[in-house]
Amino acid sequence: MEVPKDLLYSEEHEWVKKEGNKVRIGITAFAQDELGDIVFVELPEVGDELKADEPFGSVESVKTVSELYAPVSGKVVEVNEDLEDSPEFVNESPYEKAWMVVVEPSDESELDELLSADQYKESTEG
Repeated sequence: MEVPKDLLYSEEHEWVKKEGNKVRIGITAFAQDELGDIVFVELPEVGDELKADEPFGSVESVKTVSELYAPVSGKVVEVNEDLEDSPEFVNESPYEKAWMVVVEPSDESELDELLSADQYKESTEG
């Protein structure tokens, strides 16, 4: 299973990529694999405020609907509009094409709560 080393991870299977004072968020290869074929992605609007550990959207697969949980609190500054027309990107490219939102964190210390690639990999193998 692919677990890029340069990302941080939440226990709810979101990944976080630091980009200056912003973070890019998506779901992991493990999560999309568990869900199966993604058919719909619901995301927040630009300007929405996210709260850490609270739902900010959902992904719908042929099997189930799963909530997306914010790994950090902050303001949504960008949303991946491509997922509206191409939800299959989540299955095909979870770490590149299928990023979901870019957020300006309101509390950078929340990033310290996230898992490293090794910790995340360990948590999914148990």
